[in-house]
Parts: sequence; structure tokens; C-alpha cells
Amino acid sequence: MQNNSSIDNYEIIKEIGKGSFSNVFLAKKKSDQKEYALKKVNLSNMSNKERENALKEFNFLAEIKDNNVIGYEESFYDNNMNILYLVMEYASYGDLNKVIANNNKLKIYFTETELLNIYLQIASGLKAIHAKQIIHRDLKSANIFITQKNELVLKIGDFNVSKKIDYFNLKNTQTGTPYYASPEIWENKPYDLKSDIWYLGCLFYEIASLTTPF
Repeated sequence: MQNNSSIDNYEIIKEIGKGSFSNVFLAKKKSDQKEYALKKVNLSNMSNKERENALKEFNFLAEIKDNNVIGYEESFYDNNMNILYLVMEYASYGDLNKVIANNNKLKIYFTETELLNIYLQIASGLKAIHAKQIIHRDLKSANIFITQKNELVLKIGDFNVSKKIDYFNLKNTQTGTPYYASPEIWENKPYDLKSDIWYLGCLFYEIASLTTPF
């Protein structure tokens, strides 16, 4: 968390996303004129658990450095407004979910070469996440972002429900998106990093067939 940064260092261009407690904006950093995605999280009406998740997302993104994970720029806190700001790489071409939906509408399937490229990128990003002992817990097409369209550069994002794994206290909390969730999560059993591999399998099925497996 940066102490010498503030929202005044950025020019807000437009809103590009909205959640229950957060808004995401396309913003330009005044010092270098580069475009970033700026997430504004209002902590005022959040429960302690929700605040904890918001802080973890910031910390996890700062910790992971990989070409296939959304890049972290900086984060800072506005004490007067009780707002957290997260500045990250801007995915100018949206997310994979929108591409899949459009391809499904037009009945255009990815080629075998494209599928292999997509799979290798997502698997590479997931490997970097797991190397930090982090379970993503919500690996889905809407959380795979596109930063280059011609060569299709993909990056995993959204660590809002991610957790650090503790092999002496395996997680058994139900979370994530039902279409992709592993059997252990559905059955409320302990699970670990391998649960994300189930997510990856379901995601790749969706990419190949343009529909979810379940």
C-alpha cells in the first residue's frame, strides 16, 4: 500500500465496471499518461469479512508477477473517505466470456492452435498463482482478461475470493461460480490447490465448446 499516492495522481476517463461495493474506472496516470484500471472500493458499509477479502485481493495481486496474471501498479487508502484504491493493468479488450458469447452467437469455434495457445496461457498464470500457495477459487471466463487482441494475450484477474492455502487447515468454504466449482466444494469437503485444476478443466471445456459443461 503506497502512502504517497492518491486519486489526485489519476485522471478518471470512464467507468468500466461496477460491483456491490466497488467501481472500476479506466484512468490515466498523470505522471506517465499510461492507462490503467482503477478499482475504487468503499469500505464504509462492508462487513469485516468483506473488508478482509478486499485487502487480500490487493495483497495477492501485488505478490504475483507473471505475464498471464493482471499486473499490479499500486494501491492506496483514502482515510477521510474510507476508500481503498487498486491500480492495475488495463485489459483494453475486455474478458474471454464476451468473446465466447460472441463466438457462440456466430457459431465460430476456436481452432486447435488457438485453443492450445489459450490453454497454455491460462495454465501458466495459474501455475504462478499456485507457486505463491494461493487458491484462486473463481477461475472462469469472465475473470480471464484480454490485453492484446491480435495475438490474444490473456491474463487471470479478480482475486476477491482467493485464499492462501494452509495444508494444516484445508479450506472447506463454498465459494466461486457454480458452473465451475469442484465436487469437493459442492460437497462442503476440504479442498486445496487441485480444486483450481477442476475450474481450469471446466473453463477449457467452455472455451472449446462455447458452452459450460454443466
